[in-house]
Amino acid sequence: MNLWLWVLCILMAGTLSAILFHRFHQRLRQQLTPIRESVVAVEDLCSFNCQTIHFATANGLSLEGWWFTTSYKHKGYAVLTHGWGSNRMALLPLVPVLLEDGWNVLAFDVRNHGNSDEDTFSSMPRFAEDIDAALLWLHRNYDRRATVLIGHSVGAAATLLAASRRRDITAVVSLSSFAHPANMMKRWLVKKKIPFFPLGWYVLRYIERVIGYRFEAIAPINTLARIRCPVLLVHGDNDVVIPTQDAHQLANHADNAVLRLVAGGHDLTPNIVQHGTELVGFLQAARRS
Repeated sequence: MNLWLWVLCILMAGTLSAILFHRFHQRLRQQLTPIRESVVAVEDLCSFNCQTIHFATANGLSLEGWWFTTSYKHKGYAVLTHGWGSNRMALLPLVPVLLEDGWNVLAFDVRNHGNSDEDTFSSMPRFAEDIDAALLWLHRNYDRRATVLIGHSVGAAATLLAASRRRDITAVVSLSSFAHPANMMKRWLVKKKIPFFPLGWYVLRYIERVIGYRFEAIAPINTLARIRCPVLLVHGDNDVVIPTQDAHQLANHADNAVLRLVAGGHDLTPNIVQHGTELVGFLQAARRS
């Protein structure tokens, strides 16, 4: 075959390969992009001392949240972080429990969620960046009293990551966190019927490159051990999204964590208020320690 024809064939094959990879990456990003769920008007907010706030986060973007203040003896602050594809309304049932116990509450939407700004992609480390932004707003506007972090699912994993980098957190409450993002992604691959070798392995490496972190560095099973304050791990005994095995793995890898299995699935919102006394008891004990 003519040399130039060989060269043309190679170039065409390379171009086709590049196009296929580009489309594959686009499809993968679409699959991993959260569906935005906008915040709607909530009548019950009228019964709270609540204001809508906006504050800056990374990449020059703005986040929206609710700031609740209590009329009871002010003990400190609670920052609530929702999960993937959700918004600040998800943990709203916890607000009355915390306010009654004397905690001012900040519930906010992370990037690409709720009413906050859009960014190029979402990831657990970016959730953690937004938690840091919420804490910066809090400390710039109010005193440095006891501060607790409460998160759900990916928001819980991000809460553990954020707390592992700080020394100004009084307590952490993790609701339905996974133990390791690689294992969570492998379960996702099985659900999508994508074989791990070679395609699934490539997917995991590609995601690490996009988010800028190795999974091992941000895995809750590793970040939990670096947290200095008490941690309460809450998990539903019928969670089909993140198995209870993950919760036990987390509890077994940290001396400062307590595991509480409760009746329910992945979304613990309908159940968690029933355990409000235990929750505030844990926060009170952490505040005194």
